[in-house]
Amino acid sequence: MLPHILLWAAAALYTTWSDYGGTADSMQYSALKQIDKSNVQRLELAWSYPVPGPSNRFGASPLIAGGMIYLRGADDALVALDAASGKKIWTHPVEGNPTDRGLNYWESKNHSDRRLIFAANSYLQEINANTGVTINTFGNDGRVDLREGLGRDPKTIRNIQSGTPGRVFENMIILGSAPGEGYGSARGDIRAYDVLSGKLIWAFHTIPQPGEFGYETWPKDAWKYGGGTNTWGEISIDEKRGIAYFPLGSPTYDFYGADRIGKNLYGDCLLALDARTGKRLWHFQLVHHDLWDYDPTAAPKLLTVEHDGKPVDIVAEPTKFGFVYVFNRVTGEPLWPIEERPVPKSDVPGEESWPTQPFPTKPPPFARQKFTVDDINPYVDAQEKERLRNILLHARNEGLFTPPAMRDTIDMPGELGGNNWGGAAADPETGMLFVRSANAPTLHKLSLNPPRRRPVGGTPEQQGHALFSERCEGCHGPDRKGVVAPRDLGLEKFKAIVSGGQGEMPSFSDLTPQDLNELAAYIDNPAAGALPEQPRRAGAPPTPPPPAGQVRYYTPYGTLNANNGLPAIGPPWSTLTAYDLNEGTIRWQVPLGIVPELAAKGITNTGSYHPTRNGVVATAGELVFVGTWSDRTVRAFDRDTGKVLWEKELESNPEGIPAVYEAGGRQYIVFAARTGRVFDNIGTDSMAWKPGKPEAQGYYVFALPR
Repeated sequence: MLPHILLWAAAALYTTWSDYGGTADSMQYSALKQIDKSNVQRLELAWSYPVPGPSNRFGASPLIAGGMIYLRGADDALVALDAASGKKIWTHPVEGNPTDRGLNYWESKNHSDRRLIFAANSYLQEINANTGVTINTFGNDGRVDLREGLGRDPKTIRNIQSGTPGRVFENMIILGSAPGEGYGSARGDIRAYDVLSGKLIWAFHTIPQPGEFGYETWPKDAWKYGGGTNTWGEISIDEKRGIAYFPLGSPTYDFYGADRIGKNLYGDCLLALDARTGKRLWHFQLVHHDLWDYDPTAAPKLLTVEHDGKPVDIVAEPTKFGFVYVFNRVTGEPLWPIEERPVPKSDVPGEESWPTQPFPTKPPPFARQKFTVDDINPYVDAQEKERLRNILLHARNEGLFTPPAMRDTIDMPGELGGNNWGGAAADPETGMLFVRSANAPTLHKLSLNPPRRRPVGGTPEQQGHALFSERCEGCHGPDRKGVVAPRDLGLEKFKAIVSGGQGEMPSFSDLTPQDLNELAAYIDNPAAGALPEQPRRAGAPPTPPPPAGQVRYYTPYGTLNANNGLPAIGPPWSTLTAYDLNEGTIRWQVPLGIVPELAAKGITNTGSYHPTRNGVVATAGELVFVGTWSDRTVRAFDRDTGKVLWEKELESNPEGIPAVYEAGGRQYIVFAARTGRVFDNIGTDSMAWKPGKPEAQGYYVFALPR
């Protein structure tokens, strides 16, 4: 337990929710304790706000300030409601796709100027938080083009905005980006803009240029063509010290790096910058030369713990691959030793995987990091077990950091597993960290995957089918899992998402308007898109390989599932883990959620299945709140034991980070819920598929009875 003075300081903070994740340090913690372990079972729905309609990316965490709650509403509009009653105050229509995980809020010192900050279609914008009116004095007539200043022709960058909001610090808005994860993506520079004028204050090059630290970790001039290395996840700020912490993602392409031989700083780094100047203070690379899409995305957690008998300010970073890395947040020194250990070597032509990776000695991992035949899902029949066994025995499967190969390769926990954005909360009173995790093994196989030739004289549906096979089938599969038809989504919105990207989906900025129309035609009418056979001319030589240095390998994303739609590995498929970071130990770990069809048979220790991004929130009432997808349920756990104290099934799927606030002397907790899917690893025939009602999409606000 921490010293009394630190407990008092923690209690004095964390009583508002005007920042994404609650506070600038991203703790996802509330010091409000009207709702506690003794009364949480009495929680009831206080009010709700429906946002009907199809949505692939609904789940924004609300902000609460000045007695208003700010939400994402129907047709992607921004909405302000009375925080106590849910009564609508204003609506602001948005042109394009706004930041889908939340907003930023800024106010002047005298509280007279209050602004909401967001991006839509890669334009940074601001509106008056009192009225919802656009602030036209910001940027160029109210907008700042985020595609400018990245060393590329802005016309070639269709999308750069992240789905995650940035961080406000003093009079700046500090932003990451999401330039896409394919070949040719833009680089992910970190930038800070003036809140009032929109002018660029500083930029940090995440792919170093000549003379900058880390330039030698890339091939010569990689900054001119390299991409990614971006913070598409969450940023944290130590406001007292003026230090900003960024989890930086992998360089592109995610799974093959022959054009970026080297360690590739600042890919997969936890990076600390001076928030006022953008100057590098320290960094630690969590994955060298990433070939697994293992970019860290969860917010770095800024805690104070007792270490060797003294209080130490730390930063803790959970990862997709199951480790938590803990550092002194000022110096970057690891709290416990981190060892460089040998890992398997790539055998793919041109690739040079890094020979070692950094393994923390403490705390222990929260996710499983290997998948053997002894781990196969027990809830499948004998024939399916044998199929999965054959896959495992014939695949390259050497545990954590097995590199992608030109044959089947197993990755565990996989790029859709482990921890992700919103998936961790911290308790400043105890030094505890709560981590949501998914165990989702993936099966990869690299190939040259040349584009399929389009049929000469083919119909728009056939042309669209060929394009879908080339660009989309690797992730969505031949049956188009997870794709919302343009006739349901709206043609213009469909085209904007495909060309601009959204969230984890990369942008396809080179597609022409005709390409987009043909793709839409096929998805709306797949039966009309049957492709003719394309026989190869007898005696024709094989297609010559691309010139030296131009070879590009590809592999689709995807979990390795059993034929019932559940993971090939046995449960638990999701967990909630409580760490004591004073000691570097796991206090408890419990399955998170259920699969209803198995629970009906008495099998309840499985955890839910679906790697959505359900956020975690801890409170001073000694509670941890989180939602789960495959059972559409929100829960409160006992902070000290992991016991479920309250649960409520919704009619739609909980998504994003809950928000905790007080209005009119009453404490509320609000969850977003949506009907669509983020990833396509679950089909509608899956045992874990439990779709929500479109009319039930929206926000659910709970409180104790009056």
